[in-house]
Amino acid sequence: MMRDRRLTPANGRVAALSLQGEVEADHFVPGEARQVAVPVANLCRQPDGTRERQLLLGADVTVYEDRNGWAFVQAGRDGYVGYVLSAMLRHPLVATHHVATFGTHAYRDPDIKSPDVCALPFGARLVVLNEERRFWETEQGFVPKPHLWPLAKTFTDPATVAQMHFGVPYLWGGNSTRGIDCSGLVQAALIACGQDCPADSDLQRADLGSHLPDDADLQRADLVFWQGHVGMMVDDETMVHANAHHMAVAYEPVAAAILRIEAQGGGPVLARKRP
Repeated sequence: MMRDRRLTPANGRVAALSLQGEVEADHFVPGEARQVAVPVANLCRQPDGTRERQLLLGADVTVYEDRNGWAFVQAGRDGYVGYVLSAMLRHPLVATHHVATFGTHAYRDPDIKSPDVCALPFGARLVVLNEERRFWETEQGFVPKPHLWPLAKTFTDPATVAQMHFGVPYLWGGNSTRGIDCSGLVQAALIACGQDCPADSDLQRADLGSHLPDDADLQRADLVFWQGHVGMMVDDETMVHANAHHMAVAYEPVAAAILRIEAQGGGPVLARKRP
């Protein structure tokens, strides 16, 4: 059986111990738990190579190899495999809160006029160390209380989360409010609502939700898939999607998008799904 490279923790030199007898590698290792220690880390196909996805602060990974400053990892959230700069990882901490606004800043002191020391994107996971009157003290600094939610508190509507990203610049392989692509937007929206979600649009089309007939009425949070692209409905006529046409997360009537995408060579709609 052909394994999906994106989801197979093996690079020829090393592979996950669980793959012994299934793939070829010089060494099979159990891997070591690590965590992303920076606001946004690129997950690359090869060391110093093309960005395929991104991981946010507090994301859990398993490291199978650390070589020449690059760690070969598998992401805990979706099983995606790639290389992250070793310096961007740390030993795991128990996160308590996540950024529930478009973004926030960590300050040196519990004072909005003190120097900001770190900008944090939506979805970053932090460890709260102490409570001040208006701030949470974290390892990154002091973060305004309204910007953090306990990890157990999630959103209830994926489309609301997607709409929070309106205007975010399009970035191939992006997964944050600094830059995002179509599948990254869908993943951010669903994970924020406590729902597992694969990383890429083809995997999302295969794994998410239930298929809708072509003549079914679309509703809020339904997904529309093309080859290599996905959008999320905000009502029965309009979708929000990160796309290279607008180079941003934008609203577009789905009927117009279908015509435009096909005219530009993107092909017809392949699936409509309700996650």
